[in-house]
Amino acid sequence: MFRRILFAHNATPAAERALLYLEHLARLESAEVVVLHVYQLPERYLATQGYAPLVEQLELVAQEVVNDTVEYLQKAGISALGIIHAGAPARTILETAQEEKVSLIVLGTRGPSSMTDILLGDVSTEVLRHASCPVFLVP
Repeated sequence: MFRRILFAHNATPAAERALLYLEHLARLESAEVVVLHVYQLPERYLATQGYAPLVEQLELVAQEVVNDTVEYLQKAGISALGIIHAGAPARTILETAQEEKVSLIVLGTRGPSSMTDILLGDVSTEVLRHASCPVFLVP
């Protein structure tokens, strides 16, 4: 049923909990996993001299998160590949799900953490609202 699963890993405890469910589900379904980490560029520091090294550091951390997860899944016998993107998390997750033709999106959720999240929605809520495939949220 789920042949290709997108795992949106944001390097939080919620994502680590979701990884356990993902591993089990991917094994049951013999699914390939696409591990995605989305990082946001800090526009506030765009004009500062240290901006380029900051962006490089964000990319390195994002790649490390993805590489570690892909390696973990592959050691568990699950086919996995990794992708990193800079951008708005919910939009990027949804776009990647379309581009990669996934049949399920898995992500951890911590719930809304501010009034803005309650009014406008957090990342997991936005993905759930707009995804064209099933979404599995792990609290």
